[in-house]
Order: sequence, then structure tokens, then C-alpha cells
Amino acid sequence: MIRDFNIAEEEDISYYAGYVGSAYMIGRVLTSVFWGVVADRYGRKPVFLIGTLKVVILNTLFGFSVNYWMAIITRFLLGFLNGILGPIKAYAIELFRDEHHALGLSSISTAWGVGLIVGPALGGFLAQPAEKYPSLVSPDSLFGRFPYSLPCLCISIFALFVTIGVFWLPETLHFHKVNELESASNISDHAEETTDKNADSSWISLLKNWPLMSSIIVYCVFSLHDMAYTEIFSLWAVSPKSLGGLNYTTEDVGTVLSITGVGLLLFQTALYPIAERMLGPVMVTRISGVLSIPLLTSYPYIAMLSGFMLFFTLSCASIVKSILSVSIITGTFMLQNKAVNQHQRGAANGIAMTLMSICKAIGPACGGALLSWSQKRENAVFLPGDQMIFFILNVIEGVAVLLTFKPFLITNHY
Repeated sequence: MIRDFNIAEEEDISYYAGYVGSAYMIGRVLTSVFWGVVADRYGRKPVFLIGTLKVVILNTLFGFSVNYWMAIITRFLLGFLNGILGPIKAYAIELFRDEHHALGLSSISTAWGVGLIVGPALGGFLAQPAEKYPSLVSPDSLFGRFPYSLPCLCISIFALFVTIGVFWLPETLHFHKVNELESASNISDHAEETTDKNADSSWISLLKNWPLMSSIIVYCVFSLHDMAYTEIFSLWAVSPKSLGGLNYTTEDVGTVLSITGVGLLLFQTALYPIAERMLGPVMVTRISGVLSIPLLTSYPYIAMLSGFMLFFTLSCASIVKSILSVSIITGTFMLQNKAVNQHQRGAANGIAMTLMSICKAIGPACGGALLSWSQKRENAVFLPGDQMIFFILNVIEGVAVLLTFKPFLITNHY
């Protein structure tokens, strides 16, 4: 899309694309705490409805962007009105019994991870349909004149069905009727937490809750790495071989990400809850972070392959990387939500989303800019070309792993 806006040279496209990705997170920084408070006060469902409905409208407008600034503004508003991710984690903890919390939060992080994969995959297959499928789509048609509208429209239609489905979700906050709560969670937990509400409801108590804040900080550093990687991967894959990329088409990237999504879904739904019960969320997070480092180190060498071996190796690496990333996110989700009582979970997750969104706003912008810079130093002596960008990603991952140890990370369970 940035290339078609004709605002940058080939080697600078990653730089401009990073700002489009960051606009979403900047919008989310401004309102995540607000949506958390709304979810704690008025319930989870109203926030879910607003969040899915704005996707229907604004994601469609993004697909019909006619210039760079329209793309920036629509992405910013998508983030500004997105209050789902924090309350949905609180919802999962409230909906499942204690022994199934890992499965509940794993399903959320899996949905998030699959979304990060399916979204770019849809873009790869459906963007520029007049070029990919000239027998089906005319250059003069609506999708020919707006080559990025089709994948966005597909996602918006899906979001419309999700919005309708939200009406049938049970509410889980304790101020609702008992018979409604019985289908959603354990009534005794709600009764106990209601008595504690007045004693521990201030924002200061959340900020002083070190088990919560330490898990949020770890989550933020991992999120910075994850968002930078997500931005860099697609841009690196479509970059020409002369710049150290793979010279893939968007359709090739879509195929790799589709395979990745299937592998991720199978692992997270079947194997993650077992791993969490055996090792605990902290140990799963540490192991996943450590394994990510040698994996990312191999990426510049994967680029030296060609043909089927390149496709096969890249697909395997992408599957493993996504599994490790989502396992990390699920572990930190569990630590955050078990560090506070129910009536504070929306606000606590709002704080997490605000701080994480700052990191995720930095991630795409810096990731795109650093990729452009690294591709201009192909002949450098120290870590030439793309070796530098993956080295920087590994440094961030290494710092995050170190933060999972005491005395920094303290665990506490309500």
C-alpha cells in the first residue's frame, strides 16, 4: 500500500510503513485505561460491542484509503476505539474455573496470534486482486481502483458477524443477576470479592501492586519485540534479494502465514495447557524466550536458500516463532490477571494495554526504520545487512528473559 501511494523510494518503504502500524498503537495508548474502567463499571459486553463495531466501519475505510494520511488516521481511530483486549482477558479468568484458566487465556492469545497471521495472509491473497486474478477482477472495478479494499472488507464482514454474536455472551461482573452468573463463573468468588471492593479499589493500589506491575513490564518488553518482529517479517520477505530480503510476493507471504496459523492453532489449543500445568506460566515464558534467540539468528541464513527449501524452512521457522511468541504472551496474561481481584481486572488490564501499546507503537516504527537502515549497510564488516536487525531483536528478547527472574518478577495469585 505504501509503495502504491508513491511517497517513498523502495529502500524507505519500510520506514513509512512502520508509522502506519504505530498509529494504531498510539491510539490505543490514549484510551486503554479508559476502556478498562468502563468495563469494570458497566460490564464487559458493552466494551466488546463497541470494539467489534468500530472494526466494521473503520477497517473498511482503511481499505479505501486514497492517500498516506487517510491510512494513518483510520488506523489511529481503530486503536483509539479498541477496548477489547484488556477486558477480554479479565472475562476469560471470570468465565473459567481455576483449573481451566490456562485454557481460557490460551484461547485468547491463540486468537490474537492467529489474527496476526490470518490478517497478513488475507492481505497477501486478496490485495491487488486485479493483478492477481485479472479474469475475475477488472482494473476499472471497485476492487481494481482500490486494490487493498477487498481483504479489509472481508475482515469487516467477519467483524459484523462477531458483533451480532456478542449479544449472546453472558456478562460476568458480580453486579448482575445470580442466575446469569451461574452460567458464567463461580458465584462464591464474586461474593468474596464484593466484600473486598471498598478496601482495595484505588488506582494507587494497582500501581503499588508489584506482582502486577512487574508482569506488565515483562509483557511490554516481549510485546515490543513481538510487534517489531511482525512488522519486520513481512517487509523483509517482500524486499528484493539485493537488499537481503526474500523477494517474495504478497501471495507468497500469505501462504507462509496461513501455514503458520494452522500450526499455531493446533499447538495452543492442544499442547499449551499441558505445558502450563507441568511447568507453570513463568517457566514456559522463559523457555520460549530463550529458544527464540537462536531461531531468529538463523533468519539471515534462511534467506540464502531458494526454491522449495526456502519455502519449507521459512514456514517451519515461522510456525515455531509464532508458537513461542504466543506461549510467552499467554504466560504473562495469566500472571497479570491472577495478581488482582475481579473488580480491578478491567482497570489492571487497561494499564497493561496502555503500557504495552506504547511499546507496540515503538515496535513497528523502529522496526521499519531499522530494517531500512540495515538494508543500506549490506557491505558492513560487523553484522552486515539483515543480520543487524535480527541481532537487535535478539537483544530485546534477551532483556525480556532476564526480567522474568527474581527479584524483578514477583508472582502473586488471588
